[in-house]
Amino acid sequence: MKSLMMTKYGDIGTSLEEQEVSIPTVGANQILIKTHSASFNPIDYKILRGDFKAVGKIQFPKGIGRDVSGIVEKVGKNVKNFKAGDKVYSRIDEAFVGTMAEYVISNDNDVALIPSNLSFDESASIPLAGLTSYQALVDVAKLSSGENILIHAGSGGVGTIAIQLAKHLGANVTTTTSTKNVKLVKDLGADKVIDYTKHSYLDEGTKFDVVFNTLGGKHTLNSFKVLKDGGRVVSISGDLDSVTTKQLGLNKVVRLLLSLKAKKVTKAASKMGAMYRFLLMSPNGAQLKELSKLYESGSIKPVIDKTYNFDDSIQALDYLSKGRARGKVIVKIRE
Repeated sequence: MKSLMMTKYGDIGTSLEEQEVSIPTVGANQILIKTHSASFNPIDYKILRGDFKAVGKIQFPKGIGRDVSGIVEKVGKNVKNFKAGDKVYSRIDEAFVGTMAEYVISNDNDVALIPSNLSFDESASIPLAGLTSYQALVDVAKLSSGENILIHAGSGGVGTIAIQLAKHLGANVTTTTSTKNVKLVKDLGADKVIDYTKHSYLDEGTKFDVVFNTLGGKHTLNSFKVLKDGGRVVSISGDLDSVTTKQLGLNKVVRLLLSLKAKKVTKAASKMGAMYRFLLMSPNGAQLKELSKLYESGSIKPVIDKTYNFDDSIQALDYLSKGRARGKVIVKIRE
């Protein structure tokens, strides 16, 4: 089968190539998916350029891509909830990374039926970004009705879903974006939009119950400047907290170094009686099922910037890496 493979650490143009590889073998609790669509996420180009070498090195060649939608080709002997012919989607486990391929393996408990009102392309836009938003706002922040939340980068793949999910949960949503995306995020339900090209969220004077930090860098520490005492900061880019370093199974020396790096952040949280968590998103078929209901009811709508054919998948990742995508970038593997 055709598969886009990472051949080495480096830039997008020179470290990826299409290769012929074997169709993966199905284990007892696994599903073989005939891929129709897949989507890229920022983690894909960050891993390619070597950002996560400290967490674990890659054995090349290695597949790329974590989001898939398609049709069940075959199920393992223990799989009861799915059958050949089902239309499904998944954020596959790290052990099977490589959704930019004609066939993909997923654990059965990481799979759900695609929303009945969505296409394969639209469904492929959901898994990683949708689960990230769900786990950040529902599981970690426990966002409740009437609370005020600041969501950074509202026009991105995660941001566009997080705004809609937060509104569904009854929160008052403020988001940051650039001038050209103000209308988009308003249409998604944002109550207040801060155009970061003209204003700083630090100057707004608003205090938030929750800050969803999708940007990292200086925004991690700055989140506490706009947080209420006892509030919650959930970050998907920035300093790792002790819970996450344990989840990753890092050794004590690496964990100590990372805790020193995060000292300013943990100190800021402690001073305010606030919570800081770095979210390490996990594949979860049951939560995908919950997300399907939200898409089917119209509470969340997919936002897709561009769709590429498989032959142009390297170009698709390059476009995403520029950081200007509105919503998701999709790769159509087959019609």
